[in-house]
Amino acid sequence: MKPHFLTFFCELPPGPLGELFDTPGVLDDLRAMGAGVSLGLVDLSPARADVVRRLAREGIPVTAWLLLPTEEGYWFHAGNLAQAEARYAAFRAWTAEHDLSWAGVGLDIEPDIAQLRRWAQAPLRSLPGALSRLVFRGGRSRAARAGYATLVERIRADGHRVDTYQFPFIVDERQARSSVLRRVAGVLDVPTDREVLMLYTSFLRPQGPAWLWSYAPGSTAIAVGSTGGGVDLPGLLATPPLDWNELSRDLRLAVRWTHDLYIFSLEGCVRQGFLSRLRTFDWDAPVEPPWVPARRVDAVRRAARAVLGVSGRVLR
Repeated sequence: MKPHFLTFFCELPPGPLGELFDTPGVLDDLRAMGAGVSLGLVDLSPARADVVRRLAREGIPVTAWLLLPTEEGYWFHAGNLAQAEARYAAFRAWTAEHDLSWAGVGLDIEPDIAQLRRWAQAPLRSLPGALSRLVFRGGRSRAARAGYATLVERIRADGHRVDTYQFPFIVDERQARSSVLRRVAGVLDVPTDREVLMLYTSFLRPQGPAWLWSYAPGSTAIAVGSTGGGVDLPGLLATPPLDWNELSRDLRLAVRWTHDLYIFSLEGCVRQGFLSRLRTFDWDAPVEPPWVPARRVDAVRRAARAVLGVSGRVLR
């Protein structure tokens, strides 16, 4: 069954962004699919505002995917609440200045990009910092969560639906009533209107489909990928993008659990020639669920939740 909502993430600087939407067929394909775009606001420039207005004229809904400068962490996390609040204020002013309209606002909850790069380059040297965050930063995590909850209410009061883009382990921590992984990574469990789990099988080959199938039940929205693009994290995300068969499989698996789907990324789909093929995609074609590997993933997750539950009670 075709999803009710299909949204493409797009994370490009101004020049390539304009070129993407100048590509013949891109706007036609999005419009024909009734698809939306979650547009990464890597800047608040007039050029990006022009793209937002152009998409609006075409009837393509745009979600404002809020991002920070790289030196401020890029994604939202426990250590940059003040920067996130300032970014939202700047976003509001930019929106008013350029008379922009939005389908919603997306908050990308991920670790500090500098922290991830340090971990990728020297994981052993990063271990002491991770342990210190685990032991000493429970209070900071709780304060940041409260601050982000206030920010979410402010965004809602301004008339926007609020989405969060989350790593799937947040589900296990929630079920275990733990905050151990969140403290280490600096991420947050912030209630919003829609939680999108980033189930990118390209980073989990060959077991990616099993992880998707394990986490998909109960999800309100699922993001599949990656088809290419995004930030540069050498050594950490250096995996080939999904090919057409892999993307088709992931979409058909995900749509069995939710009708609110995201694809990362639009630029990757255009580059690989996927966008026009998705326009006539057969959502009901048969796909074999990864039952046996998923049961093994379920077992790993149960064990992880048990450990998280015990450690969470010790490290309150």
